[in-house]
Amino acid sequence: MSVTLNRRQTLFAMGAASAAAAFGLPARAAEKRNLAVLSLASHAPSFIAFERGYFKEEGLDIELKFFEAAQPMAVAIASGDAEFGVTAMSGGLISLAQKGAVKVVGGALTEEKGIVGAVILASNKAYEAGLTDPSKLAGKSFGITTAGSSFHFMAHKIASANNINLADIQLRPLQKLGAVVGALSTGQIDAWAIQANVANKMIREGAAKKIGLVSDYAPDYQVTTAFTSSKNAAENRELTQSFINAYTKAIDDYNAAFVDKTASAEEQDALAKLVYKYVEKDSPYEVAKQNLIEGAMRINKGLALSLNSCTEQLEWFKSEGMVKDAISSEQLFDTSYVKTI
Repeated sequence: MSVTLNRRQTLFAMGAASAAAAFGLPARAAEKRNLAVLSLASHAPSFIAFERGYFKEEGLDIELKFFEAAQPMAVAIASGDAEFGVTAMSGGLISLAQKGAVKVVGGALTEEKGIVGAVILASNKAYEAGLTDPSKLAGKSFGITTAGSSFHFMAHKIASANNINLADIQLRPLQKLGAVVGALSTGQIDAWAIQANVANKMIREGAAKKIGLVSDYAPDYQVTTAFTSSKNAAENRELTQSFINAYTKAIDDYNAAFVDKTASAEEQDALAKLVYKYVEKDSPYEVAKQNLIEGAMRINKGLALSLNSCTEQLEWFKSEGMVKDAISSEQLFDTSYVKTI
């Protein structure tokens, strides 16, 4: 059964004790570098760089390590279970940065006007009961993975733009993406916001209804960031730069094929088949490809970092009491690797 969120329990959701214990784990063998990923289309450049050998070209022996939420990815970076990650800024990530464990070194997925981006969904049950627009979310339940996740921040932006007190929306932390999908599909929660490839699949299957777009409330939102350990960022610059170089090549492929659509049909199909190995494997290929194309979001060229958006997120985490006021931008971001926008 879902539990209503105590918004000041970000670190409890992550498991503060396990996070602390993680710092004592032994270092991995140097020849293997784990990249923390989610099985989402927004992680397509991770799969492209891996499959097309871009990491190997940069001298990196990368393995993909799969997670189901952003918070555990930050813990994995801090503990040494993963070398790099690309996911949303979370309360756990920020708190670990304050401890000197992780550093944001770039920006990835971004909301952009004119591109569909994340879709706001209502369950069929809630839609039939009148939840046909985000302005009607007061008193309704909204699914998130964990406190301090991107879903939590999106709920804040939607509520703020509609003059709704976030406390009047019942946030339901369900830990895993699959659990949120299931809860919305069965009407256990009323609403959610998720990347269009997932949303479109649910809409096509009759599992949910579209009621809005996040880009209407959070244009230029830096949804995901690239991060590594503070030690890598400061002391192993060659390794970190090699990762950024490889990822940049994959971003160019992805944007050309799915966002700008300047790549050939053959190239688009080749990349879609590559991503299909990791995303939406339970759907027929042609359906998954259509969802991928229709749901593509801009990924910042060169992993450029939207510093204004990230700073806004940091200040929001502070205002909500989910991270300490003392953390500075310098503790969280290393802006020496990529352009800031």
